Amino acid sequence: MNKKYTYQVLAETFINEGVEQCFALLGDANMSWASALADLGCKFIYTRDEHCAVAAAMAWGRSTGSVGVASVTCGPGVTQITTALPAAVRASIPLVVFAGETPLSKAWYNQHIEQRAFVEACGARYVSLHNIETMPLGIRDAFLDAKTNRIPVVIGVPFDLQESVWQFGVSLPAPSSSVMPTLEPQAPNPIDVVTASELIRSSNKTVLMAGLGAVDSGAIDACKSLAAEIGGLLSTTLPARGAFYDDDFCLGIAGGFSTDTARRCMQEADLVIAVGCSLAQHNSDSGKLFKAANVLHVDIKPLTLSQGRLAATHHIRCDAKLGIEAIVAHIQNVDDGDNLSSTWRSQTLADEIRLAPADRAKFTVEDNLHDPRDVVSALNTALPKDWYCVNSSGHCSYFFAQMPGRSVANFLTIREFGAIGNGIAFAIGASVANPDKTIVLFDGDGSLLMHVQELETIRRHGLNILICVLNDGAYGSEIHKMRAEGLNDEGAVFGRPDFAAIAQGFSLEGEVVRSLDQLHNKVDQLKAKGGAAIWDFHVSDKVVSPVIRRSHHH
Repeated sequence: MNKKYTYQVLAETFINEGVEQCFALLGDANMSWASALADLGCKFIYTRDEHCAVAAAMAWGRSTGSVGVASVTCGPGVTQITTALPAAVRASIPLVVFAGETPLSKAWYNQHIEQRAFVEACGARYVSLHNIETMPLGIRDAFLDAKTNRIPVVIGVPFDLQESVWQFGVSLPAPSSSVMPTLEPQAPNPIDVVTASELIRSSNKTVLMAGLGAVDSGAIDACKSLAAEIGGLLSTTLPARGAFYDDDFCLGIAGGFSTDTARRCMQEADLVIAVGCSLAQHNSDSGKLFKAANVLHVDIKPLTLSQGRLAATHHIRCDAKLGIEAIVAHIQNVDDGDNLSSTWRSQTLADEIRLAPADRAKFTVEDNLHDPRDVVSALNTALPKDWYCVNSSGHCSYFFAQMPGRSVANFLTIREFGAIGNGIAFAIGASVANPDKTIVLFDGDGSLLMHVQELETIRRHGLNILICVLNDGAYGSEIHKMRAEGLNDEGAVFGRPDFAAIAQGFSLEGEVVRSLDQLHNKVDQLKAKGGAAIWDFHVSDKVVSPVIRRSHHH
């Protein structure tokens, strides 16, 4: 009779959880388990860096709505992921990371660290499995925790225990999906609906701000109906940008990335209805965009305080869709002769929203360089609307966020931790989640160079990813902040790397885009050929985003 090893049973437990995709970098503590998981039919993307494996799993999970699964080895493999983990924690992305642990049988092992301390310092959960018989149950419970609390969970299993012969019957626990409670969406309290409706009817200028919770609950149409009923405007959080892409009265993003028009309207609003969002500092531009006294929070977990500031003073605890639908119904049933729909909307405002530039500031751009705002505008016109766009972080992310007319279903932004360098991994995860779509990564030169080795991963796995780089030859946020403070910017200026040559070195297409007029032709050529490419846009470092201007220019 063939022996069965513990790592094989652990792999079977992951399959029992419905795992079909994993992102990994192999080492001593996870290679046997990963090989067994692959033998059972799980698909793998093998990255060149552990951080990128976890970051790719984050984007895959956000894109699919499922738990992302990644694997790294023990010790240095775990230390590499301590940037990705807090990003997943703050973005509420459920993950399960199989990390292994150093062998218990060794009195000393050079890769040993206290992994729990690293993981928990990032805000994630750590599960150390040392009892072989109960390991399958521990894995099941890790998936249950990740799903229930929307949090990353790292599993540590000493690799000498993984290699031990399984001496127990193989009866896997019921998967987490079967033991999770089946809950109907929470309806609002009727008294809260009346109170909220009276608040709305007493307001003259209302903005509905939708977050991913509104998107996930299917509340978008209800939000549109309420805004139309009361003559209000629409907006979204940054992660939910594009939720109202086809509505004439959508202001776009509410927060630090707001357009000039959106900022003016948000500051004029006497009520903001925040639907299914976390009310992060960014959403209100740290209180400069709207005040907490004017916020009605409709959410399954409504907040008063968020990220150290008073965020809302009016609340309804309920599912976003059911709550907004109930408010719409109540307002429509109250007939007191008021014409709520005439309060704020106008064709003039709709035209301004559609036609006015996001940022009206003027800059002198050097010859042979692009204004990044022109690059983004040209890309938004040339790129097909069904291509899946991934926005990275850093100074360039403000400009790339200004791409109206694109649905939230085809736009991914994860930047709650503010770390650059994640873009290429996010694009890999999004590509695997959307295999029939071309992925477009928008990134900066400094960010892309942090994990440029993943170009080889893209080529090896045959992913269709177009990378558009705003190349200012520097770390953009830093040079603008340093200049504003009168500091020497030498430490943030590096010169423009030759991304065309870098791409070609990885056997990918690459070119410097000199003329924006040729973008439509380039898109057609890429459609015909497929594959991956880098388009390098040399942009002026004299164009400063309004985010930096507001915070650092005196």
